[in-house]
Amino acid sequence: MRLRTTAVMASLALLTGCGAADMTRQASPFANARGAGTVTLSVQSWVGAQSNVAVAQYLLEHELGYRVDTVQVDEVPAWDALSQGRVDAILEDWGHPDQEKRYVQDKRTVARGGDLGVTGHIGWYVPTYFAERHPDVTDWKNLNKYAERFRTAESGGKGQLMDGSPSYVTNDKALVKNLKLDYEVVFAGSEAAQITQIKQFAKEKKPFLTYWYTPQWLFEKVPMTEVRLPPYKEGCDADPEKVACAYPHTPLQKYLNADFARNGGRAAEFLRKFRWTTEDQNEVSLMIAEQKLSPEEAAEKWVDSHESTWRAWLS
Repeated sequence: MRLRTTAVMASLALLTGCGAADMTRQASPFANARGAGTVTLSVQSWVGAQSNVAVAQYLLEHELGYRVDTVQVDEVPAWDALSQGRVDAILEDWGHPDQEKRYVQDKRTVARGGDLGVTGHIGWYVPTYFAERHPDVTDWKNLNKYAERFRTAESGGKGQLMDGSPSYVTNDKALVKNLKLDYEVVFAGSEAAQITQIKQFAKEKKPFLTYWYTPQWLFEKVPMTEVRLPPYKEGCDADPEKVACAYPHTPLQKYLNADFARNGGRAAEFLRKFRWTTEDQNEVSLMIAEQKLSPEEAAEKWVDSHESTWRAWLS
């Protein structure tokens, strides 16, 4: 659901929020190569996922001596790639219970890799500068009152609810319909494109309503306030067509190819132990997306200053 995922296009091509092509057939030939000292990691298209992979790759290569290959795969196709052994691990899954049932419980071709240590949450956000002037906008029941203020050329005569990529896990079209909101969901196309638009709105102090998620480094640059949707209750999002509730808070999970989990040696053990905080992830994400460091440079910088954290992953 970023959850629902959610990956900057050169570096941004690997960083944009959750991409649209099924790249499972382009996965690395090194995946699941037993005894070859190689590991293949799936990279989802948002910057937080890029940060996980950058640090894991750096440590696998520099501390454990593995060759690491990375492959960008969309959220759902990544599960197919993982099941087939085309990739060895997904380090940030935002909650795909149907895929988990199919591959972990039924086929048993995928194994749980444990918590990432980061809790993800998707929501609707307005810029804090607008919420401070219009505090009632943070209640979804008042959104229609502000629809005209959020209208854009892309949304026609309705207010715009900006989403990222159509491949993200999102309930927004159903929410707009079921909550009877006078809004149109408009896709920016990627996390990078969405960030560019948010920054432009903020620079001009314009109001906007956007699908967004935590953790995400952009909150440090553009403060945003969440709109309260109807409270989430277990099962309220079970039917995608009838969703009329908020997104849940989801502890993000890691998954390993089942053969790799059994035979991946120190690499598999390391990835199971890989667990860091939202602050850790945001620190690396900010270096990549805002300071324009390469993922390897950002990982090296983080590793140099956080040895007490990552050393435990190698024990």
